[in-house]
Amino acid sequence: MDFGNSWLDVGYPQEKIKKVYKKVCIFTKNILYYTVLTQRRHSAALPPGASCDRVFYFVAKKIMAKVSFFIDGFNLYHALNNDCFRRFKWLNLRKLAELYLRKQDTLADIFYFTAFARWNPDKVKRHEIYIQAQEFFGVRPIYGEFRRVTKTCRECGRKYDTFEEKETDVNIAIKLFEQAYLNTYDRAVILSGDSDLIPVMRAIRQNFPAKKVDVLIPPGGKAKLLIEEADFNFKIKSKQLSSARLPDEITFANGRQIRCPEQWR
Repeated sequence: MDFGNSWLDVGYPQEKIKKVYKKVCIFTKNILYYTVLTQRRHSAALPPGASCDRVFYFVAKKIMAKVSFFIDGFNLYHALNNDCFRRFKWLNLRKLAELYLRKQDTLADIFYFTAFARWNPDKVKRHEIYIQAQEFFGVRPIYGEFRRVTKTCRECGRKYDTFEEKETDVNIAIKLFEQAYLNTYDRAVILSGDSDLIPVMRAIRQNFPAKKVDVLIPPGGKAKLLIEEADFNFKIKSKQLSSARLPDEITFANGRQIRCPEQWR
């Protein structure tokens, strides 16, 4: 603990000063303050004109914060859609979020942004089971949609129809700003590697300067631009994925069970 240089000018070394002080902890609005009070010393022990009747205040670094997570579902899905990470598609998003909380923080909300691939019934079924598992652990889904678009092949020039996921970036931006305005979080963590979210990060900083926005990068992602814009950044590693995987079978309070899809085991 460093009490600064102000006590050195009265001839007292910090080692002795620490024994003299009484620490009083005051909790105000989740911020921990320490008040350090001095004892009066005989004036003969002080240099001429010096006084030891001083009160010092400092704010502890361990500030309790409400933290909300904003998870880009498809950005995470595509990062896990390979032989190395496929089994982690069956992931407990709440558990994953808790792994990135500080001890003094509280988890406010977890928003999961996603959309159903309606043209593929098998994918929709797996997706619905997964969302049921997330809701069981208190995760709140926010839905976008896929839209049919026509594209042109760069090699042959032929046109073809495909589907593109829409609205996720906008939904994340709206929810981030809305929750900041409602003051539901002190720190937001965006799980994504999409640099399209940079404008809303800047808007949060400009309009709510006391709030922090961190980024959690999916495995295999770099997201250099997001990292440069964030107050802090983490990267998901295999160890965290293993710790946060859901059990293969989940039983609800009413006795109903859901199981991890075979394709994700």
